[in-house]
Amino acid sequence: MTETPQRTRPENPDHAAGDDGRRNPLTKRGGGDPATRGRTTIADGVVEKIAGMAARDVVGVHAMGSGLSRTFGAVRDRVPGGGKSVTRGVKAEVGELQTALDLEIVVDYGVSISEVARDVRENVIAAVERMTGLEVVEVNIAVSDVKLPDEEDEEESETRLQ
Repeated sequence: MTETPQRTRPENPDHAAGDDGRRNPLTKRGGGDPATRGRTTIADGVVEKIAGMAARDVVGVHAMGSGLSRTFGAVRDRVPGGGKSVTRGVKAEVGELQTALDLEIVVDYGVSISEVARDVRENVIAAVERMTGLEVVEVNIAVSDVKLPDEEDEEESETRLQ
């Protein structure tokens, strides 16, 4: 008859054994805070969606993106399964702890561009930092157009042509 070697387990004070050699189920396992037991990565697209939604919520922002990207977006929106792109006009660079954003917006005629830009910046920073925990180091805003009251939206004119 052969004997099988028995493993010896190193003593760990966090896993106190009772007199019968079994572990106490009330002791903590794994050691440390659960939040430190792995990595969380956030894709650029996630931050772009959050920023796009937050920017669109600001009064005075008519649309996001340049005229060309809005035209292509209007066509893509009509394609089944294409859906509206909330990331249009948003570019994010995401690191492990920080992110930087570039936004391209169209403002309504008559609004203060500097106030709209300030409000967009504040809203985007608050939303991204709250939802992701990343520090937003910069939000660059480019105003690419002003929507005049008598102008038709490019997206509206595209949808009427069928």
